[in-house]
Amino acid sequence: MTWKISFYNEKVEKQTLSFPVGILANLLHILDLIKEFGPNLGRPHTAAMGKGLFEIRAKGKEGIARSFFCSTKGNEIVILHSIIKKSQKPPKKDFNLATKRMKELKGGKKNE
Repeated sequence: MTWKISFYNEKVEKQTLSFPVGILANLLHILDLIKEFGPNLGRPHTAAMGKGLFEIRAKGKEGIARSFFCSTKGNEIVILHSIIKKSQKPPKKDFNLATKRMKELKGGKKNE
């Protein structure tokens, strides 16, 4: 079963694909795994954040990045927001933005 990966909007796609080279290489590897096996890879690749929100955990020599995502109908995940990690927990504003986008996406409203 093949999974499709999309981005919430062009800004999120550009933000995600502009990660430093080492982190981006790891992220692309994880996305390939998701396409083949689905998003429930578990740690260290993916983790549940609660209420239908998940994260991809990409590491590289430059640091660690997080890409928040949710699944939609069928075999598709949507990357909602991506950040370079600077603390143990994701900043509340980033978590809230990803949650807001997930609600908009699942509710059929997309403002950005």
